[in-house]
Amino acid sequence: MILEELTMPAFIEGLTKTRTIIVPFGAVEEHGQHLPLGTDTIHAYELSKETSKHRPLFVAPPVWYGLCRSTSQHAGTITISGNTLKRLTVEIATSLYNQGLRNFVLLSGHAGGTHMAALTDAGEAILSNLEESRVAVLSILDLIAEIPDGIVETENDSHAGEVETSLMLHLRPAHIDGTSPEEYPSFPTPILARDKKKFWPGGVWGDPSKASLEKGKTLLQKEVEVLLRLVNRIESFED
Repeated sequence: MILEELTMPAFIEGLTKTRTIIVPFGAVEEHGQHLPLGTDTIHAYELSKETSKHRPLFVAPPVWYGLCRSTSQHAGTITISGNTLKRLTVEIATSLYNQGLRNFVLLSGHAGGTHMAALTDAGEAILSNLEESRVAVLSILDLIAEIPDGIVETENDSHAGEVETSLMLHLRPAHIDGTSPEEYPSFPTPILARDKKKFWPGGVWGDPSKASLEKGKTLLQKEVEVLLRLVNRIESFED
């Protein structure tokens, strides 16, 4: 059930079938030279909608903006603070809770560490503030990690590489413009870099050349299977 498409009566009827909602999060962020800036959000939203075809679930409109630290200096990236992201997430969940939802799957297509930390903090606040709530916080990388070996060839692929290019070949082929070279960042951890583009000039983390439409279809299907298992777990979870 896609929230923005429902009428009031349809929403009320939906609550008799489920109290679970997936809230997709993403970012407006560079994805190499070839993928659109909205890749993370498109991925999370389309995955959520596809999952809802297999069982009763609400899917919230996506949150397009996220905290982008490592890519903040690349062209096209728009970032918000962790405090803003946390507050927005808590307020969205609180409003949904007041409308009758109880199980919240906060699914992020953007997997940056600081971004995910803000969502996790928000999830903890939701648990503390909303007595009957259950919350799961995860990124696309968490789903990919549960997909059997042999589908993804590139080790540690995570941004604008094999996985995301394959998925966008399936989901938004008209939005892809060529390709980008294989690349991996070289940040001087634990030193924080002021000039982030110096250590990650192309904004790719992986190998786009290994992407294919068929991989994209398979990856989305496998992600749906993992996400459905998570929904089953959260709906039966007892603290």
